[in-house]
Amino acid sequence: MLLNDVADTSAAVAEVSGRLAKTDLLAACLRRAAPAEAEVVASYLAGELRQRRTGLGYAALRSVPPPSHPPTLEVLEVDAEFAALAALEGKGSTTRRRERFQALLARATATEQRLLAGLVTGELRQGALDGVLTEAVAVAAGVPGAEVRRAVTLAGALVPVAAAVLAEGPAGLSRFRLTVGSPLRPMLAAPATDLAAALARTGEAAVEWKVDGVRVQVHRQSSEVRVFSRTLDDITAQVPEIVEWALELPVSSAVLDGETIALAPSGRPLPFQRTASRVSSRVDVAAARAKVPLSLFVFDCLHLDGADLIAEPAPARWAALSRVVPDQQRIPRTVTADVDHARAFFDDTLARGHEGVIVKGLQVPYEAGRRGAGWLKVKPRHTLDLAVLAAEWGHGRRQGWLSNLHLGARDPDGAYGPPGGWVMLGKTFKGLTDAMLTWQTERLLALADGPTDQWVVHVRPELLVEVAFDGVQTSPRYPAGVALRFARVLRHRDDKPAAEADTIQTVLDIRGPADA
Repeated sequence: MLLNDVADTSAAVAEVSGRLAKTDLLAACLRRAAPAEAEVVASYLAGELRQRRTGLGYAALRSVPPPSHPPTLEVLEVDAEFAALAALEGKGSTTRRRERFQALLARATATEQRLLAGLVTGELRQGALDGVLTEAVAVAAGVPGAEVRRAVTLAGALVPVAAAVLAEGPAGLSRFRLTVGSPLRPMLAAPATDLAAALARTGEAAVEWKVDGVRVQVHRQSSEVRVFSRTLDDITAQVPEIVEWALELPVSSAVLDGETIALAPSGRPLPFQRTASRVSSRVDVAAARAKVPLSLFVFDCLHLDGADLIAEPAPARWAALSRVVPDQQRIPRTVTADVDHARAFFDDTLARGHEGVIVKGLQVPYEAGRRGAGWLKVKPRHTLDLAVLAAEWGHGRRQGWLSNLHLGARDPDGAYGPPGGWVMLGKTFKGLTDAMLTWQTERLLALADGPTDQWVVHVRPELLVEVAFDGVQTSPRYPAGVALRFARVLRHRDDKPAAEADTIQTVLDIRGPADA
């Protein structure tokens, strides 16, 4: 299969806005791939290289040779070249890698060059997000979408599932099972405006503490324990107290989902930065543990003693959890359909220093990697995770720091620009401490991209910030006609990828029809 076929499909997908149209284009391209090509084609359409580290980046694109014509590059040939580039090492390897990549670009058509640039930088903005591509894989393979989604849940990634089902048909899905020791992408909660709105969507539900910690997935198989972060990184060596705790459980195998958090002696949570710093610390973990011990709150059980539970309704998973996890490590929850009862629980949660609650539907299975209506987060204020699009140099006391942040929401459907782009919602410099200003200046300079002048540094939209605000107001200055009111930064979300930023539709939903 020619790379140009994939590149043309990617370009076409970026030009259409409808989910069905995108799905049809992607499915048609996937069908044309031979079994040996399926994994590479699915990977490229997902906007990623199979080789996680190639040593290439923006610097390799500073000088792009004129495009070639007609197309001659084949997808397997390109994949093999990236594998060779990734394997280069030693003195002079950077130069050799760039020279070989330039030679590859010289053989590529203009459309192929755009695809290759997007793959190398990780910024292939075509609107083919996981959900759309997952459905396209199902259509191309002629299998129900639910079966593909289940396999993706268990695999933790779409590309290997796509390769298997496209090459082998439905039989290829049978290999994907929950494996203790291999992390699953965590199920996520969508924001809700308040408790009444959340319960209106779920009916009777569990209302749980939402603690401001670090998401952890704990796997135990016999005497072996592994702990994974939200981003599926292995952090076992950094959290020895969780490992010791897991080894004390009366189980032979288990997969548990929860949050770890640093608490003060009073039991109130310490600032999130203290928890994040402790979990990320790799040097002298024993000393870090003595200074900032971690507590654990477990809220779900995905596997227990040979039985997979992700497809079970929530009460069944919680019952399994209660059999093996002590009360003090289980997240507090109450089950109710009554808003007043939920609000009393909410108020008590806030009084204990936690950031809000999660409202969870009772019949919802564990949908790994998805953010749906089954889990809804309610906080005492509006908050969003937004990308920094640019930053302005500070003045006065903030001289020398990048201070005023330009904030953007994801626009996956291209309602206000290219699909997969960003919509600016305003600026803020509020809430930033000196330590935060120092850190973000270094981080944003590393992300600098595009036009820059003495006032503004434009950056790649890779750094998320959690922003609190009082409401959404009409503003003709910005593409969606809205801006955040009294926005202030709560924290940097360097633990979250840009793909998990909140969308412009979420912002418009918060505004509501009365303010439209």
